[in-house]
Amino acid sequence: MVKDELADLIYQAVRKAQKKGDLPKTDIPDIAITRPRQAQRGDYSSNQPLQMIAAVNTALKAAGHRPLTPVELGQRIVHRLPKVPFIAQVEVSPPGFMNITLDEGWLAQQVEAILAAGDSFGNVDRGHGRRVQVEYGSANPTGPLHVGFGRNVVLGDTLANLLAAGGYHVQREYYINDAGTQIVKFGESLYVRYCQNLGQDAGDIPEGGYHGQYVVDWAKRIVDEEGDRYLTMPRDEAVKLITEIGREMVLESVRRDVVAMNVHYDDWFSERSLYQEGVFEQIMAILRQGDHLFMADGAVWFNAEALGADKDEVIIRSNGLPGYFASDISYHYNKFVQRGFDWVIDVWGADHHGHVPRMKAMMRALGLDPERLTLLLYQLVTLLESGEQVRLSKRAGTQVDLREVLDDIGPDALRFFLLARAADSQMDLDLDLARKESSENPVYYVQYGHARIASILRYAEEQGYSAEGANVSLLIHPAELALIRKMLELPEVVAQAVETLACHQLPHYAQELAAVFHIFYRDCRVVSSEPADHALTQARLRLAQAAKLVLGRTLALMGVSAPERM
Repeated sequence: MVKDELADLIYQAVRKAQKKGDLPKTDIPDIAITRPRQAQRGDYSSNQPLQMIAAVNTALKAAGHRPLTPVELGQRIVHRLPKVPFIAQVEVSPPGFMNITLDEGWLAQQVEAILAAGDSFGNVDRGHGRRVQVEYGSANPTGPLHVGFGRNVVLGDTLANLLAAGGYHVQREYYINDAGTQIVKFGESLYVRYCQNLGQDAGDIPEGGYHGQYVVDWAKRIVDEEGDRYLTMPRDEAVKLITEIGREMVLESVRRDVVAMNVHYDDWFSERSLYQEGVFEQIMAILRQGDHLFMADGAVWFNAEALGADKDEVIIRSNGLPGYFASDISYHYNKFVQRGFDWVIDVWGADHHGHVPRMKAMMRALGLDPERLTLLLYQLVTLLESGEQVRLSKRAGTQVDLREVLDDIGPDALRFFLLARAADSQMDLDLDLARKESSENPVYYVQYGHARIASILRYAEEQGYSAEGANVSLLIHPAELALIRKMLELPEVVAQAVETLACHQLPHYAQELAAVFHIFYRDCRVVSSEPADHALTQARLRLAQAAKLVLGRTLALMGVSAPERM
């Protein structure tokens, strides 16, 4: 990555300047490489002179020498920079910035480097093979996915794509919350509706139970498939069996929805297994041994406050049943200790913000570094139509299910829009805009850019042109070089997104890349029928191939399709 190479070159130049006596020996701060806001300032910039000036002048004063200005300091660093093919010039400008311009001949050759990298272009080795688990989705198995969970699923899946591109070994997991009170209430609600379908009165839906139309529909499906067999057995046994059927119906619905969104999981992990396989007993023994438990009000509590949390948590309720935090501890013990993940990322809604300190306390109690657990919190999604908030499903008059929005705008628009804002920002999903087939719709605009490139390449092939053997050094037009520069940003975008867990950088970059390509297409005729332009046509076709690859790669990281025709 160019930024990394520049940082290393500047570091070596400072070291050499110190060795040769141009600069006193001081600590060298981390070298930041940024992009100037003004194109005339070059391709990259570093404020290293400003970062070092105080320490340098302190050392000079102690040695009886006059102080340097930041510009003078920068010039001494530049003087020791080696000559490398990709740097055309480095200028030092007030108040102390080193502005770096890339060599245009080298830029043109990067078209071939991009094509040679293929689908690995954009990959950066930040993870060095570390094992990271991303757990996302993980809604209670008590009904279809709500549209709000769509953001959870899209963020988690895209983050997993980015981490894989960032050199991590990634495992994607869906946690099935099938051991708590919610699944019990769901099963009881389903049983009541089942009996009602058969003309039998099984009482009311339990307090805190589920009243959605889908419960009625699924109960009818059980009747259609199983008949009245559950009426002939004791209620507890019937509820238990119907709960299992309902659980599978939920998971069937969830699996169908996530597959439709181009989301895939490596594992669907059952909460029940933590109790069936003895993990809960293991963590209880660990917590007792560490003196992290106490009794109060007939319940067993985790002493989270002693480990930095704001309040303690119930582990075993007064009724003898494990609390939800018992499952959290057991599950993360399984992740870190039993399965050996180096890093775990849980994607949770922002309403879990208060739970974060207690999760960190849990890590300390288990003897684990809290920094190995990251809780990525996201804000809610608001649906808009005709400028008004959509609160209820048009079909059922209840919550808006993910499937309804998927059927409306499609998976590509849904994924792109749900990624467009930072996770900690409120998300407004404008359905009217997402339906538009025009440049106003950002996903349509980006996909149209990819389809346009594909169309150009098909036309060239039909006209008998080939890009093989192209002389890319002919690419000297400002629009051509601007497109190459923008393509070379993808590894930087991936690196920054991985380091900050900021998936929204991808759709922003995709729109910028598509815009730069459209300018190139406007200003540079790609396929010319003039014999004198044959070599230039070949070079521009090669550039178009590279642009198609990079735009397609960006869309793939977002889980969005890259159409060949539109």
